[in-house]
Amino acid sequence: MIWSRKGRVSKMKALDAKARKIRMLLLDVDGVMTDGGILLGSDSIELKKFHAHDGIGITLARAAGILIGILTGRDSEAVRRRAKELEIDVIQQGTIDKEKGYEAILKKYGLKDEEIAYVGDDLLDIPILRRVGLSICVANGVEEAKKVSHYVTKKKGGDGAVREAVEKILTGKGKKQEAILSLLSWAKERGG
Repeated sequence: MIWSRKGRVSKMKALDAKARKIRMLLLDVDGVMTDGGILLGSDSIELKKFHAHDGIGITLARAAGILIGILTGRDSEAVRRRAKELEIDVIQQGTIDKEKGYEAILKKYGLKDEEIAYVGDDLLDIPILRRVGLSICVANGVEEAKKVSHYVTKKKGGDGAVREAVEKILTGKGKKQEAILSLLSWAKERGG
């Protein structure tokens, strides 16, 4: 946790300094990109509900040149599909030991801990939250994860928390307006 005697302004400056170093945003899925609910149907059908605001947030981050990754303990076809739709750079699923998946991502992209922002919500996320340059926990995450995070979102997982995290990072990097303009230009080019 970032502590300061000067209060909120110094904390915001410290977050901005961390955000400026970020090259990749890693996301947990259940409880972060979704509300944590898992709907299971017959024949191994698994359904997840993703928030559209989070999808735009991920697109904004990509427009600002930030790599996007998913690091989740479950293996889900719904996650693969959402990752493909959002053109997510790397997806590491089915890894209960998230540090193992995290290490593979660092190695693949040649990144350092301080260049990673991670959004998590639960106990299995704590080892990653402790390592990364900018650790973020969603509002409805467990207390233990909140305690080790640099920032706790106001939004709940599956309800715009990813978008909030992206905007916090882009603001810290001074790239929010540039990313918005890039997104709007991209949408205009795609047309109807």
